[in-house]
Amino acid sequence: MSNVLIQLLIIGLVAGVAGGMFGIGGGAIMVPAMVLLLGMDQKFATGTSIAAQILPIGLFGALEYYRNGNMSVQNALLIAAGLLIGFYFGAVFANQPYISSELMKKLYGVFLFAIGARYLFFR
Repeated sequence: MSNVLIQLLIIGLVAGVAGGMFGIGGGAIMVPAMVLLLGMDQKFATGTSIAAQILPIGLFGALEYYRNGNMSVQNALLIAAGLLIGFYFGAVFANQPYISSELMKKLYGVFLFAIGARYLFFR
């Protein structure tokens, strides 16, 4: 197995563990890892991340949370409906010719920084 294939499997594993622990989208781990470790273009890494998440990757994790009474199916379905629509509009925006991969990197960095600052410094 090639080094890149092993790296991709490890990226998926780490993203899955973080997703199961924190409920974060695996893209928060996968996209920076593919860009910074594998040298992928930002838009290409984003598209790859979304494609990797098409299947019900959270199924087993969701079942475990459900078994332990830590899930609202109704709320999850409403969020999923929003995700379906939001992913489409986000992809349309990101793939406009005037949105460069460099701009996408900056926007993504600001997004992650804002979320991190909110968790660290505010209630």
